[in-house]
Order: sequence, then structure tokens, then C-alpha cells
Amino acid sequence: MKSKQNNKEKKAWRDWSASGYLRGYFTRMFKDNTSEGERRVIIFGKKMLFAILVMVECLLLIQHVEMWLEKGKWISLLMAAISVGVLTTMQILNLFYIKVDKHRIPLYVVQTLSVCVLVALTQGVTPLALYLLVVTQLYLDAFHENGRSWILFVALFLYAASFSCQIYLTGGELNPFIISRESLGALGTIILHFLGVQFILTFYRQYLQLQRTLAELDESKKELEKAYEVVAEVSALEERQRIAKAIHDTAGHSLTTVIMQTESAKRIVEDNPLEAKQKIIAANLQAKTTLERLRESVHLLSGLTEGSTLKGALESILHESSDGTGIRIRSEIEDLVVSPAKGRFLCNTLREGISNGLRHGNATAFWFELKVVEGKIVFTLSDNGKGIDMDKWQEGFGLSSMRERACALGGEVQFHSDLEDGFEIFLTIPMDNEEE
Repeated sequence: MKSKQNNKEKKAWRDWSASGYLRGYFTRMFKDNTSEGERRVIIFGKKMLFAILVMVECLLLIQHVEMWLEKGKWISLLMAAISVGVLTTMQILNLFYIKVDKHRIPLYVVQTLSVCVLVALTQGVTPLALYLLVVTQLYLDAFHENGRSWILFVALFLYAASFSCQIYLTGGELNPFIISRESLGALGTIILHFLGVQFILTFYRQYLQLQRTLAELDESKKELEKAYEVVAEVSALEERQRIAKAIHDTAGHSLTTVIMQTESAKRIVEDNPLEAKQKIIAANLQAKTTLERLRESVHLLSGLTEGSTLKGALESILHESSDGTGIRIRSEIEDLVVSPAKGRFLCNTLREGISNGLRHGNATAFWFELKVVEGKIVFTLSDNGKGIDMDKWQEGFGLSSMRERACALGGEVQFHSDLEDGFEIFLTIPMDNEEE
């Protein structure tokens, strides 16, 4: 019992393996969308038609040989056998030996005449089926629709002529009306057969065209992905270079300022301790600002992001600036959601403005406001410092960088000041959520 079960399992395995092999074979064959793949499919179809054609030829002979022998129609039997042999030989040459299309034309003529002879000598559905098989192979070799249309017209004419010969050989009357009536079904079948083959070939070639288009799209997608990777690498490199330049310029400038302020404080600490204290406070704040910028740059380079909100970050800067310095800062800050780039810019602008007010204006109080007006972020920072003469004033490195960055973000910055009347930074940038 167990042995029988094992035999059944082995047979099922063999059947499954064979079906899997065939599925894999057909999948590989029809998946190839190249011209060579199309040629292999056409050859496979012609081989299948050849196998069916041989079976139909054998069936045709079996159906008529006995009748010819009984009636002594040796000539008909001989002509049919010769036609079958010639037709089979032409098919073999066409499939396995002749590779050049123009060399196949004589074979087409001979095999068409051979099947016409068989149609003329035999009766029934079998010769029509044999005729359609030969015509199908001609359709497969005709790669243009116009060529297949001409084959249809010639096939209709030759079948009508062969059918007329059949009626003559059987002693019938060669009446055009009777011939047309008797052959109407066969001629209609030939036309329907042409339409079916035309539909299948058109569908298959459209399928190949679709596969080729999809393959081209996949290739284009791969190329775009490669180009995107290159652009991403270039963008990352440019961003690193920008940050490195900012570290070099800003940190170097700020540390130089800190050194100058501390040196100045050392010289006047005995004669004017209050001013020296102010310079030390400004230098301390400048050093903290520089350190914060360096930390931010390191975060950017390492891909880290800050978890605090914009309002929290700005308030942290204000507390950091006022703690231990004695300066007073009043503020009104709306809780906004902006892109990381704009958030960094607003924080840097606040640091730069407070640092400049302490260092250059000897300010002791600041007013800061951040709000949204008509879809724009409005940033205002003013101090009570000594102010400057705007007619003689030239923007320094920090303020010019601030103006350039504001323009890059689609905004603008204005500076207002009068002697002994403090300094004000008025900045506007678009309110949006896009990362710059």
C-alpha cells in the first residue's frame, strides 16, 4: 500500500515538474521582447502548425485512399501522394534549412500549388483545414499587413479555382452561380480565419511593443535614479562646503572680535571699569554665539535636527543673552511653524543682532518681536544703543551675510538707526513650510 502511494507521489511530482518546465519555457519565450524573441515565437508557431499539418495530411489520405482504390483512381492517388510529399518537403525546407526570406518565395509557390491540388482531388472539411494551415504559415512569414491582405486575395482566388476543378473532376456542372453557392461557406471561413490571425498577430506585436516601452521606461527610471543620486551627492557636497565656509568665516570673524574686545577691556579696566565690564560681557556673549553656531554646523554635518520649537529656540537665545549680563530684553513671540532653514536663519539673526548691539552700540536693553502679517514673517529687533550715522555707515560681514540669506529665502531686511537713538533690524520672509 505504501509502495503504491509512493508511486503516485512520484508520478504527481513528474507531472508537476513537466508542467513547471513548460510554463518556464513559455514564460521565457514570450517574455523576450526583442526581435530575436519575436522570431523564435514565430518559428515555434510554424513548427506547431507543421506538426498539425502532417496529422491532417495523414487524415486526408486515410479518408480518401480506400475510395480511390475501390474506384481504381490510381492517378488521383498518385497525384495526392506526390502533393503530400512535396508539401511536407517544402515545409521542412522552410522551417529548418532556408534562412533567407527571398529564397523562400519558390517554396511558397510550390506548397501553395500542392495544397491546391489536394483541394481539387479531395472533398470535405479536411482539405479546407489543410488549406488554412498552409495559408496561416504564409501569414506568419508576412511581417506587414499589406502582405497578408494580398495573401488573402490570392488564397480566395486559388481556393475558388481549386474548388472549380474539384467540381469538374467529380462530373459536376461548371456553373458560376453553383460554384459560388457551394464555395461560399469555405470562402467565408477563409476570410474569418484571416481576421482571426490578423487579430492574434496584431495583439502579439502590440504586446511586444508594450513590453519594449516598459523596458525603456525601466531603463529611463534607472538612469534617472542614478542621476538623482549624483545630484544628491553634489548637493550634499555643496551644503558641506557652504557650512565649512560659514564655520571658517563666521567663527574666525567672531573669535577675532572676542580677542579684540578682551584686549581692549584689559587696557581700560583700571581707568574705566564700567566700560571694560561691558566689553567683557559683549565678548562673552559673542563667544557663546560662536559656540552655538559651531554646534549647529556640527549638527547639520552629522544630519541631526533640533527637537525644540522655533519659539523655544528664540526664547532660549534671549535667556542666554540676558543671564549674567545685566541687559534687559522684552519680547513678543508668536508660536510659528517654519522650515528648518528659516528657523536657523531667524535664530542666527537674533544672535547677530544682540551681539552687534552689545559690541558696537553698548546697548543695555532690547525689544524683540516675531509675528505673521499678511502671510509674511515679520522679525523686529531694536536696542537702546548709541546708534550710527546711516549716511556714513557701511555694512559689516555679519549684516551683509544676513541680507544675502534673507534674499535667498525670498525676503528682505532693512536696518534703521540714528545717532544716540539705537539700532533696529526689520526682517520679512515668506511664511511657508518648505525646506530651503
